[in-house]
Amino acid sequence: MSISVHTNKSALVALQNLNTTNDKLGDTQNRINTGLKISNARDNAAIWSIAQGQRADIGALAAVKMSLDRANSIAEVSMTAGESISDLLVQLKEKVVAAMDPSLDTNSRTALDSDFKSILRQIKQVTDNASFDGANLLNGTIATDIQFLANAEANSYITLTAQNLSLGGSIVTLLDTSSLATASMASDVLVNLNDSISFVNQALGSLGSQAKQITAHANFVSKLTDVLETGVGNLVDADLAKESARLQALQVQQQLGAQALSIANQAPQVILSLFRGG
Repeated sequence: MSISVHTNKSALVALQNLNTTNDKLGDTQNRINTGLKISNARDNAAIWSIAQGQRADIGALAAVKMSLDRANSIAEVSMTAGESISDLLVQLKEKVVAAMDPSLDTNSRTALDSDFKSILRQIKQVTDNASFDGANLLNGTIATDIQFLANAEANSYITLTAQNLSLGGSIVTLLDTSSLATASMASDVLVNLNDSISFVNQALGSLGSQAKQITAHANFVSKLTDVLETGVGNLVDADLAKESARLQALQVQQQLGAQALSIANQAPQVILSLFRGG
C-alpha cells in the first residue's frame, strides 16, 4: 500500500466504520428512550403502517366502550326504577284487595284510598326520575329504541328498548285517577293491577336480557382492546434487555473505532522519518 500525504485510506475506512457505529448507537439509544423498536415510518414503513391501523381501531373501540358504558348505566337506572315500580304495584295489590271488603266503614276505606293514591304518585315520581344523561326509558319520552355502538366501524349496534311504565300506558294500565272509593271500584282496579304486574315483570325481563347482552359485549370489547394493544406491542415494542446489551457492545465498538481512527491519522507522520538525515 502506498503512503500519501494527500489521501489516507486507512483513516477514511476507520471514519466510515466509526460513523456506522455511531448511527447504530444512536438508533439503539432511541429505542431505549422511546421503548419502541419502530417509532416512525423510517424504521419500517410496512410494520409502522400496520401498527397505526391497529392504533386507530383501538381508539375507535374506546369510543365503543364509552357508548356501551352509557348504555349499561341507562339500563341499570331503568332496571332499578322498574323494580321499584314492581314493588309498589305489589303494595297496591294489598290495598286494593283490602278495599274489596264490603264490611269496611267509610273512614277505613278513605284511608286505604289515600294510601292507594299516594303509591300511584310514587310510581309517577319513579318513572319521571328514571333518567341517566337525559335518557329515560320508562316515562314515554322515548318512543323508539336507543341504539349504541357495537363495533369500531360504527355499522353495528346494540339496542335498549323503551318500556313505558307511565300510569295509564300499555304496561301499567292503572290510571292516575283510579280510586278505591267503593268495593266495586276496587274490583275493577284489581283487574288492571293484575295485568300491570304481569306486564311490568315482562318489561323488566326484557330490560334485564338487554342489559346482560350489553355487559357481555362491553367485556368482549375490553378484551379485544387488550388483545389489539398486545398485538401492536409485539410489532413495535423494543426488547429493552437486548437493547441494553447492544448498547454496551456498541459503546465498546465506538471507543475502539475512535482509537483506530486516531492511529490511522498518525500514519502519514511516518513520511517524516523518511526525510530525516542520518
